[in-house]
Amino acid sequence: MAVHAKRQPQLPITGAPPLYSDNPLEVIHTPKFDTGNSDPFTFEASHMALSHNSFIRGFNSIYQQAPRIQSADAEDFVGYCLAWHDLVAEHHHYEETEFFVAIDKAVGEKGVMDGAVEQHAAFHDGLERFKSYLVEKGSQFSSTELLAIMDSFSEPLYSHLKAEPQQILALSRFSTPQSPIDIVAMAVEAGKKSVTPSFVFNVLPVFLLNMDTVDFEGGIWHNVFPPVNPVVKWILTRAAPMWQRRRWRFASCTPDGKVKHLAV
Repeated sequence: MAVHAKRQPQLPITGAPPLYSDNPLEVIHTPKFDTGNSDPFTFEASHMALSHNSFIRGFNSIYQQAPRIQSADAEDFVGYCLAWHDLVAEHHHYEETEFFVAIDKAVGEKGVMDGAVEQHAAFHDGLERFKSYLVEKGSQFSSTELLAIMDSFSEPLYSHLKAEPQQILALSRFSTPQSPIDIVAMAVEAGKKSVTPSFVFNVLPVFLLNMDTVDFEGGIWHNVFPPVNPVVKWILTRAAPMWQRRRWRFASCTPDGKVKHLAV
């Protein structure tokens, strides 16, 4: 299965920074958009798809900008790349240690999400090579080498990001009027356990600043996802990113959720 939306020649290192585009990985549509359904499983699967799209835009923003990075920006860019790694790694860790465990308990079966765990394992080594390479090379990284590493795990990563929302949808078969499963509350509770001050300042901005809500799917998720009140959203998208603001300029979207021109 091809996962690349389109292959383009390596971007030149000169010229005005381009507008971000969904390349080489395409974003995925939400089940809510595709079906129009509004049940809890559709909403949770849609929230997962939106989160995964942030991972995809983060991947793409690294892929598109790496060939254009100059020495003055390299250290900040490496910090951005490592934050993206930590976001993806932490997300899958919390799923396996909290969310999937809660699902097993709710449905009364073990290993219901084992397929997703196997998918995590399929790209784990490549993701860790990405981190190890950047830690070792730092600002002296080669964009050619970095993109080759990203290519090595992009297919299993993308396949997982597309498949997992459908796996969440399929959990509705376990929910009955006699034994309802509150999948949204389970996900929220599990997610809270992964949020620490370090995560908020050093990782979360790479998630929130790769979130297109203004134009994606006609703007139906704007001011809806993430499900936080306006004050908290302002703190998370504008105040917290000031801590490492030079890193977050490489993100694909504005704090208001609109795709922007890349930093380089």
